[in-house]
Amino acid sequence: MKPLGIGLIGTGYMGKCHALAWNAVKTVFGDVERPRLVHLAEANAGLAEARAGEFGFEKATADWRALIADPEVDVVSVTTPNQFHAEMAIAALEAGKHVWCEKPMAPAYADAERMLETAKRSGKVAALGYNYIQNPVIRHIKTLVGEGAIGTVNHIRVEMDEDFMADADVFFYWKSELSAGYGALDDFAVHPLSLLWYLFGHVEAVITDMVKPYADRPLSEGGRRAVENHDAANVLLRLGGGISAVLMANRAAWGRKGRIALQIYGSQGSIVYDQERMNEFELYQAEGRGSEQGFRKILAAPAHRPYDRFIPAPGHGLGFNDLKIIECRELIRAISGEPSSIVTFKDGLRIEKSVHAMAQSFHERRWIEIG
Repeated sequence: MKPLGIGLIGTGYMGKCHALAWNAVKTVFGDVERPRLVHLAEANAGLAEARAGEFGFEKATADWRALIADPEVDVVSVTTPNQFHAEMAIAALEAGKHVWCEKPMAPAYADAERMLETAKRSGKVAALGYNYIQNPVIRHIKTLVGEGAIGTVNHIRVEMDEDFMADADVFFYWKSELSAGYGALDDFAVHPLSLLWYLFGHVEAVITDMVKPYADRPLSEGGRRAVENHDAANVLLRLGGGISAVLMANRAAWGRKGRIALQIYGSQGSIVYDQERMNEFELYQAEGRGSEQGFRKILAAPAHRPYDRFIPAPGHGLGFNDLKIIECRELIRAISGEPSSIVTFKDGLRIEKSVHAMAQSFHERRWIEIG
């Protein structure tokens, strides 16, 4: 297979993360051709040139449509704010490009549906950036659950908390606009939803409450603007197989930096994981004498593949960007026609459907069944 030509739209935090992954995937895994970093797009031409030099791209443009039209680009990474995902991803797929789009798909469900329909017609790989499921520790938790290590799972609690919007004096910016989505649910809670999907399948029913910790925020140019979406949400969920679940998300939680606290309870034990300590998990198994039962801490190690591709010794730890490299490898596998653990637009749309059902539940104050 010839090297893939890569185009990158957006050079913020996630744009840099994609660039790091494309640069490192050959070095880490060795079994793929080194991608060719062809074209980079930013809104500002000067910034595009600077970032292309920093990230290693051959060309730069202030027109993302020119990047998509470039015949040397095979795959487009879309890492722009949420409200631009649909237009850019659809244009790339219609131009015959594979797409790696950051989550969520789009603020409007109809746009997410159009993204999936376009992907189906194109025949190209369309993947979403849910890299937390690529963690070797999460993969091993899935194996343990599948093997019945904690018996039959009956209840799950998952919390996602960060504090980047905890300060009431943080300036209003696009994440608080209604055009960006519901707030904590689709900007944020889609990550724990991706873990629930990966481990247990899709959500079947929800009932939701959402809150705005701050009614308005200051503007950098003076004055204040009303916050248009919700920074915190609490959701009761029903999963398949009679599993009950609770999801709580808060992007205004002082002291929390990257927390996804996952607690899985079964008939014969429990598993506990926290994203802030992403290289370990705790396992409790109700076996042996009760006087010696307790949680065991298990550190990530080469036995938890593909940790071994990064580090030859246990306990040293992977990071967020490493998970993106693993996701990049899975995307290349999918493009090559191999089995892959990417989140496709099809599965991503079901996650989006769950989010919109949660918002509907909040407004209608009732349980919503998800067909």
